[in-house]
Amino acid sequence: MPKIIAREGEAFQVTLRRFKKSCEKAGLLSDVKKNNYYEKPAAKKRREAKEARRKALKLLRKKFRA
Repeated sequence: MPKIIAREGEAFQVTLRRFKKSCEKAGLLSDVKKNNYYEKPAAKKRREAKEARRKALKLLRKKFRA
């Protein structure tokens, strides 16, 4: 769970923005959405394979860019 400590004199909107950003980095919203409904095992396997493929392609692009 992300934890944000408000700095002295910091506006509420800025603190809230930092909290939202830390939640996004931690992947909380994607976890909540993922667990919102039941996913069949075959569909889960297909989604994970697709994610792995996308991640591998991203790494390849990054490798050849450098």
